[in-house]
Amino acid sequence: MLQHVTSAILALGVYGVFIGMVLESCYIPVPSEILLPYAGYLAYTGRTSLVMAMLAGLLGGLVGATIGYLIARWGGRPLLEHYGRFLGIRSHEMHRADLWFERHGDGAVFFGRLLPGVRTYISLPAGVADMPIGRFMAFTFLGALPWTVLFTYLGYRLGPAWQHLGAWTHVFLAVVVILFAVWALFIWRRGRRSGPK
Repeated sequence: MLQHVTSAILALGVYGVFIGMVLESCYIPVPSEILLPYAGYLAYTGRTSLVMAMLAGLLGGLVGATIGYLIARWGGRPLLEHYGRFLGIRSHEMHRADLWFERHGDGAVFFGRLLPGVRTYISLPAGVADMPIGRFMAFTFLGALPWTVLFTYLGYRLGPAWQHLGAWTHVFLAVVVILFAVWALFIWRRGRRSGPK
């Protein structure tokens, strides 16, 4: 069924990319690894500009993440645990996002938006924890920016071969994990330096 939904969304062109990214970012697992390269392909064919393709992905992701955040903020954990299964929210994914947020706070929203399997659900703990919405939206936008720009641009460069890009998601994931490790090491070392003498 998800495949049919994705196909219907793609048929709407750049508007479908926006709608799909809204859905993907508020807990409905429409794969951005397909949507964003397709947005780039639309720019390749001249049906939209590359900037518009990237904006559709970015704004859709931001709107969807904010909706997810507000649902979690207003309804809290009980609402998500009771109704989440109807949206495809699985308990182990919620738990993984919780752990990320508990360990890394604001950085979890930024890096969580870059990680497949976490990016869709990172709004949950941020909303439940009542993270200030301005900070949430800023870190969400900054985290979504490299993912969106990269996958859309690669779809544009690949042209008709855009559908093969999803297989390279693990490479992007490896780069993100390395960057996160470097960032965590920097924070840890800075904390040690500023600790009690």
